[in-house]
Amino acid sequence: QVQLVESGGGLVQAGGSLRLSCTASGRTASTYLMGWFRQAPGKAREFVGFLWASNSYTYYTDSVKGRFTISRDSAKNTVYLQMNNLKPEDTAVYYCAARLGDGVVTTAQYYAYWGHGTQVTVSS
Repeated sequence: QVQLVESGGGLVQAGGSLRLSCTASGRTASTYLMGWFRQAPGKAREFVGFLWASNSYTYYTDSVKGRFTISRDSAKNTVYLQMNNLKPEDTAVYYCAARLGDGVVTTAQYYAYWGHGTQVTVSS
């Protein structure tokens, strides 16, 4: 099993940047496909992007392409979500998630492990 803890959320103005961290414990994060999701008030949890375990391939939802980047620091057992040019519609609680097995996995139900989330608020 793996335990996930997110950090780095906060309040930022539109156009600003934040970097979220997801630190894993229990097992090596590089063993897992690591995903990021977000959930805004009153809305369903939404896929943001993922990073494959095998070759660090990344994939993003259209609304964040070119603005968000997922990366991994294996030495720190941490995955990052770098968010640039933030928009008010990016406001949400952001969750990292993990699953064994790479693939184009954009549905939350297929991720077995979840962090508790970190709040990101973007003011206009």
